[in-house]
Amino acid sequence: MRVCRFLNEGKPAIGFYGEDRIVPVSVAAAEFQKATREQVDLPSADDLLPLLPHGACHSVTKKLHAWTAENGALVPESATLPTDSVDLLVPIPRPNKLLLLAGNYAEHIEEGGGMASERTETFPYVFMKPPTTTLTDPRKPIKIPSVSPDHVDWEIELAVVIGKLAKGIKESEALDYVAGYLVVNDISNRKFHPNPNRKERKKDSFFDWLHGKWHDSFCPCGPCVTAADAIADPQQLDLKLHVNGEIQQDSNTANQIFPVAAVIEFISSFVTLEPGDIISTGTPAGVGNAKGLYLRGGDTIQASIQSIGSLVTRVENE
Repeated sequence: MRVCRFLNEGKPAIGFYGEDRIVPVSVAAAEFQKATREQVDLPSADDLLPLLPHGACHSVTKKLHAWTAENGALVPESATLPTDSVDLLVPIPRPNKLLLLAGNYAEHIEEGGGMASERTETFPYVFMKPPTTTLTDPRKPIKIPSVSPDHVDWEIELAVVIGKLAKGIKESEALDYVAGYLVVNDISNRKFHPNPNRKERKKDSFFDWLHGKWHDSFCPCGPCVTAADAIADPQQLDLKLHVNGEIQQDSNTANQIFPVAAVIEFISSFVTLEPGDIISTGTPAGVGNAKGLYLRGGDTIQASIQSIGSLVTRVENE
């Protein structure tokens, strides 16, 4: 089951996501009730969390989705929406925490000139982005910052939505706390150096790297959330990213140094994870910086993950 947020007559709504068409959940519920005489109680708001595992409406939403898939002919096509024509919205628009990993694929570390360590010898590098200013709707543009426009890069990542309160969780049970999965593009400014006339300090390079993650619009997210119970193993998903139709990243989540469950165990050992928190689990090899390629106004990025969908992002100059 894949669910999404979108604009319907100017108002946020929720729907069952498909590559070709979106079925508004309200339409599916109305047709289900007409056909079965069975009442369906779903939230009127556009919050996806109640529909996902651990949400109060997950079981009825799952039943409704299964009925819609089996009885699509009973849902008037005129009441569904062509996916390409819909203004999609960030699935989880205001997570309390937007956490991301750096260096979680060995080949990505090596393409940047580093040396990957064995999992037992290190720990996940976690950083944050400000969610209210970096999260960007599918198909909406990222902005090349005028303050540092020449080294903006792409990073496809599998992201996890937390479904229930998690603290001190063991890896063996960590996936039980996941509500769903989505696609994130961790846009990065590789050579952002504030104050070029500055006096160098020991930690300047670290903060240059960190500040390069924080520009407005630098976290496209979507196009939908795949319910956690629809993905048997998050470590067996293909990831592909294209820029202007040319493939740049092609990998599989099996190549992660720290799998999803280990990442949740690590973070929850010292941070309480809350429903709706997003954890983005790092990018594989193929970033532009390793090739001397960077994003420019007019480019189009397509980041696709198996069993989830394709997140399309336009690029504009600020």
